[in-house]
Formats: sequence, C-alpha cells, structure tokens
Amino acid sequence: MLQLEEPPTEERPSPRKPASGLRRTRRDPRWARSLLVTGAVLMLLAGSAVVAKDLLIGYVTGNVQQDDLIVPPAGQEGRHATISGAKTILLVGTDTRPDQDPTEAVRSDSIIVVHIPADHRSAYLISIPRDTWVRIPEFTNGRSKYYGGHDKINAAFAVGGLKLTGRDQRRYGMTLLARTLEENWGLTFDAAAIVDFAGFTKVVQVLGGVDMYVDQETRSVHIGHDAKGETRVPYVQRFNASGGTDLIPVPGVTPQTYHVGYQHLEPWQALDYVRQRDTLPHSDYDRQRHQQQFIKALFRGIASRDTLTDPAKLKQVLDVVGRSMTIDSGGIDLQDWIFAMQGIGGDNLLTVKTNNGTFHESAQQPGAEALDDTTLALLEAVRSDTVQTFLAARTDLVSSS
Repeated sequence: MLQLEEPPTEERPSPRKPASGLRRTRRDPRWARSLLVTGAVLMLLAGSAVVAKDLLIGYVTGNVQQDDLIVPPAGQEGRHATISGAKTILLVGTDTRPDQDPTEAVRSDSIIVVHIPADHRSAYLISIPRDTWVRIPEFTNGRSKYYGGHDKINAAFAVGGLKLTGRDQRRYGMTLLARTLEENWGLTFDAAAIVDFAGFTKVVQVLGGVDMYVDQETRSVHIGHDAKGETRVPYVQRFNASGGTDLIPVPGVTPQTYHVGYQHLEPWQALDYVRQRDTLPHSDYDRQRHQQQFIKALFRGIASRDTLTDPAKLKQVLDVVGRSMTIDSGGIDLQDWIFAMQGIGGDNLLTVKTNNGTFHESAQQPGAEALDDTTLALLEAVRSDTVQTFLAARTDLVSSS
C-alpha cells in the first residue's frame, strides 16, 4: 500500500473498494474524457487532419502546450531521439473538479498505451484497467517520498504528484506512472500526453456530435424522461456492502436507451453513451470498448472533409485541444511527429481488448484486477514491436468498429 511520510487521507479510497466509488463523488462526469483526449492527441501526432495545410501545422505546433512530462532516469538526460522506428506513447486522462484543492491528490482517470509500429502505418490503442494491482516503485518528488509498495495502478499518478500543484504535479505524477508501467511490464515511452478535461467536452459540441456504431443496447443511468418529456435522472444509485452500486429505478422515468446500429449521436447522446457501465454485462470493459470506439469516431470527425474545409470549426477544435492538453514529444519536434504519422487515420487506428474484455481478478488483492496471460503477451509484443504479428493470430482481440 502507499507508504508516505504524510499519507493522503480522504482522497485515497480503500484498496478493496472500487475506484469508481471515489469518482462518483465528483461533479464533473468522468465519461469519455480519456477518449476525447486520445482522439485529439492522435489527431495532432498523426497529422492526417492537418498535414495538407502548412499554416495549420504551424497553428497546431504553436497552440498545444508542450512540456517534459516524464522525467528521464539519471544518466539518460539529453539522449538523442529520432522519429524513425516503432513508437510507444503514454496517454493519461485526469478529471479534476473546478473547486478542487490544487494540492489534492489526482488519480489518473484513464491510462492508454498507444503503439505505433516501425512502418508508421497504423496505431494500436491498449487500455490498462485502472484497478490493476501493481508494484509501485520507490519515488521522491521533492515534497514527499513514497517508499514503494502495492496499490491499484491509478494511484501511481496521485502519489507521484502528491503535495505538488500545476506543472510539477502533472510532471511527477506522469513520471511515477511511467516508471510503474516499466517496472511491472517493461514498457518504455517515446512520448506522452496528459489532459485535464475542463472545457474539453466542447470538441464534441463543435463537431456537432459523432457518427458511430452502437454495438449493444445500452440504458443510461444518468438521463431519462418522464411522461411530460422532461429530463430526469432515471435511477437512484446506492453503494452496497460489497463496494458495488445498486440501481433503484425512479418511478415514471424512462431511461434514455441507445439501440444497436450505425447512427449519429448528438453531443449530449455521445457523451452520455460512453459514460455507461452499470447497466452493461461487463461493466468497465464494455464502457472501455465503447470509449475506444468513440475515439475512432471522434478521430474521423476531426479528420473529415466537413471539418478540414471549415477553417472556423477546425480552429475551434484546435483551440479546445490546445487549452486542455499537454504533450511531451520525447525530444522530437512536434512537426516531425505530424509528418511521420500522417498515414494514420480512423481506419488504421485499432483498439485492442485487454483481459479479453472481462474482469480478471487479482490473486493478490480481492476486488482489484490483474492482467491475464494474453494481455501480458500483448505487452511483450509492444516491447518487441511484433504487435501486428501477434494480433494476426488473435484477431478476436481487435475491435471491429
């Protein structure tokens, strides 16, 4: 468990209590945050949306915040980096309240590993379940010291930035998370991005929604309508003794339901749809799949002709992205990233299931998760840049939409 000189108090839930319990106390919805992040980040890194317009390339590279998010280990400072070869990017989404104490610990809301093979013709999105039980290495950020121990992986970001604010909180949080991923699975990263989502939902609003495939009937626990057509919350949510959530239907309120099929989702529908997990059979894994699908839909929307040929709309999208995210380009010029990855678009942005899309309980910590053997082999393929070969034999792990 976390061993700090001055451990956090109420912001750190019991390891036996699902992390979702913590986030449900926040006013800001957690929903598709990381997915919006990922779509926007990949739009910038891949460049398919902007590479045709030199002026827009300059706008993108000048507008987005850039910083050193991952502090290199001693002896690796100033290493030479090139855009050639396979690349692995760490994407993290955070969810802070508008009134949150700036020194309060912030956990990573979503962790996505993006692997780009050496030919730079595709990208694979691999989500790391936030409740995965891991060894977090010893770490000092200058204000607090962590002595090493075990916890859910989303705690690594919180511990790394503990007692810090702003840039330092993000930087040291990201650094400890990256080191945790390396210690447990040998993953190292060529670039990174982190997003705090205040205002980032406007991307969907600017695009006017998204076109995507709803792969299973999904009832909303957040939005419903009464007999008069007025919007109401359809369920009362209560935590139960096992740490889960009971849904108690509100009489006279019909939940918003998303039916199977290709369709256009208005901004409020898209954001509501990708929030849902409690009414789905595989809970977080179903939501994770929907979020990944939404990333691709958002990516297509940003890179569409309608957006690219509308300078005002594109500028709005880029403004929102620039204000909401920070990129660590790994010592490689952002413009080089854009040109090198210009062939990556919605069709070759592939989402990969971890743990075969189901909960895989940790043998070390009941209520937490572990990565199954197939997912461990997938991460080994990331390290050796053999993901394409690995997935050719496991096509069932790749999302079809």
